[in-house]
Amino acid sequence: MTRQSYLFTSESVSEGHPDKVCDRISDAIVDTYLAVDPDSRVAVETLTTTNKVVLAGEVRCAGSVTKDQLIEVARRAIKDIGYEQDGFHHATADIDCVVHEQSVDIAQGVDADGNKDEGAGDQGIMFGYACRETDVLMPAPIHFSHQILKNMAKARHDGSCPEFGPDAKSQVTLAYENGVPVKATSVVVSTQHSEGTDQAELREKVRGFIEDVLPEGWMCPDEELYVNPTGRFVIGGPDGDAGLTGRKIIVDTYGGAAPHGGGAFSGKDSTKVDRSAAYASRYLAKNVVAAELADKCTLQLSYAIGVSKPLSIYVDLHGTGNVDEAKLEAALMEVMDLSPRGIREHLGLQKPIFERTAAYGHFGRTPDADGGFSWERTDLVDQLKSAVS
Repeated sequence: MTRQSYLFTSESVSEGHPDKVCDRISDAIVDTYLAVDPDSRVAVETLTTTNKVVLAGEVRCAGSVTKDQLIEVARRAIKDIGYEQDGFHHATADIDCVVHEQSVDIAQGVDADGNKDEGAGDQGIMFGYACRETDVLMPAPIHFSHQILKNMAKARHDGSCPEFGPDAKSQVTLAYENGVPVKATSVVVSTQHSEGTDQAELREKVRGFIEDVLPEGWMCPDEELYVNPTGRFVIGGPDGDAGLTGRKIIVDTYGGAAPHGGGAFSGKDSTKVDRSAAYASRYLAKNVVAAELADKCTLQLSYAIGVSKPLSIYVDLHGTGNVDEAKLEAALMEVMDLSPRGIREHLGLQKPIFERTAAYGHFGRTPDADGGFSWERTDLVDQLKSAVS
């Protein structure tokens, strides 16, 4: 029997966390190539440390994108995040670019040719998840963790909290009763701050952001609120800790409430099923829950490099469904073409829409008019209901 009463914790990190700086730069580079050529192939990683950035990876593009352009893209991303510190500054950071052309061996497996459809950019397993814990059909701990930091960043950018620095982390622990979250038992927020900031005043300011996000009556006891528990946090970001693309994959997805596949998202174009099939999995799982076919849905897809069709689809409704899971699996394959090309075309993933995904989660976001977060739409509800009826 599934346990019904327990504590569960998820964490988030801000856009200025060293790893998220790298995700932002890598996704900004993906967008740069897609803006020039929608069929670009991009796999770019970023490393950051004290006033140093390294861009590496492989690309293919029908148009021209120079290394100097990529360096300027990185500087702009760092500036937008807000880094103008001695140890990490958009204008003075030393940026190396060693991005090169895509391997022909990879290209021949992925490209469509004659009767061969476009294949997956790699093998792998991808998971999607949705549940009724929040109005965006995301697990509550990760959703609240994201919102706290997102609101703090907004206040930093608009000048209402100038003492906040770009680097921050949050962690929310919720109590579940009968499988439903009912309150927070502890909250942790660590935020970089300016020199001379009073820690007691900082604690009260951060408390206000937490209380604004949590439902009324959910605030944790005062002794379980931890704000900068180690004390001073002036040196942060890449100056305090090295960053790498793709190291915050649980933050990017469901906060540990659902499984995660083998690959990260950022820095990859949509032929890489690590990204596109994870988006498709979330899209399908969310539509299952939105269609009231279940209160909770986990979905897995698997692929082989160079092969267009998924090797498997698996659905687990966690005992909350009102439809046979095997029948639902067949219905999902009917309502969406799950080949890499089919996913890309259905969700419109050839557009420069990825930089915005790099912080505060790839899921649980609002679909944008230009096609951003298209995988958060619930436009398959009627088709799914019809397919399983």
